[in-house]
Amino acid sequence: MLLRLRIALPDRPGALGAVTQALGVAGADIIQVVVLDRGEERAVDDFTVSWPDAAPREHLLRALDEIPDIKVEGVWATREAPGTFPELEVLKFLTTAGDRALATLVDAMPVIFSADWAACAADGSHDVVCASWRAPESIRFPDLVPARPVAATLESGVHVVNAPLPPLALTLVLARVEGPAFHRIEVARLARILDIFLLLPAIEQSAEKAFRSASQPT
Repeated sequence: MLLRLRIALPDRPGALGAVTQALGVAGADIIQVVVLDRGEERAVDDFTVSWPDAAPREHLLRALDEIPDIKVEGVWATREAPGTFPELEVLKFLTTAGDRALATLVDAMPVIFSADWAACAADGSHDVVCASWRAPESIRFPDLVPARPVAATLESGVHVVNAPLPPLALTLVLARVEGPAFHRIEVARLARILDIFLLLPAIEQSAEKAFRSASQPT
């Protein structure tokens, strides 16, 4: 299986090498390393590794615990295949998705951001108009819609990003049940994707279809 590890480490020579060596000794096959943030003599890197399905993740954590001055911010499963640029593929598909554009966007968000689920609801009523696989039946949407995407952590411990879709009078919630809170770089990345999505010609038709589908009795 693919795992994502978010690790904060000193921004100095040898620190990255110590982490990669520890992961290798523990049995992880490192597939990709992405520098998420850097500053104030610290860096935050996302490591994507291949890890045996039956092997406990605690083995990875124990190996990393032996390295001084690093902090493991999260270890969680990911469906995002490294090097595939999923947001570009999704945006390309959305240009021809027609009235399926909104549902396609919501379905794709958890994969793009290594999250667990996403959903859209009407502003004010909070009636869900579309949701991805694994979305819960009861979803908490913000009472006040933010002007731009904002990350938050709910009392339940679930990490979310609340994002407005102003032309459609909708709010999108992207949720990560396991793993770390959404980093500001991830929030900015989501904002860019939504900005492009809202420029597509068929988004109003796709929202209308989602509203109709949600209002039909099951």
